[in-house]
Amino acid sequence: MSIFGCNCRNRCALLAIVASIIIGIVAAFLQITGTITVTPVFLIVAFGIAVAALGVLVIATALVRRYAGACLCTALQTLLTGILGTIALSVVLLAVGIVATSVISAILVGLTAGFFALTITGSACFVRCLADCEE
Repeated sequence: MSIFGCNCRNRCALLAIVASIIIGIVAAFLQITGTITVTPVFLIVAFGIAVAALGVLVIATALVRRYAGACLCTALQTLLTGILGTIALSVVLLAVGIVATSVISAILVGLTAGFFALTITGSACFVRCLADCEE
């Protein structure tokens, strides 16, 4: 059996995905109604956090490869999806610009917020997996 096998049930990853979808929908709704505005500073910070998380993830995975349990595969997939989605969408939003009443901008802001939330919650799942707290 491989250490990176995906044959485990990981409720943490499922909860992280559900929470990020809810956060993304709320952020898109608040953006389209004009309640919140997304500034380039937020996008730069989200991009920086995602790049730093990617670097830490590469180093952590290389160091604990031999000692981690079977839940590592699901936690890595969740975390990498969040990181890469945050990086890609924050670059797109920085390049295009954000219009407060645009539906497309609201969708992109919601996706960015959702992927950023997935990065944060996926990091928690990854740490939980490394600490062998999974069932």
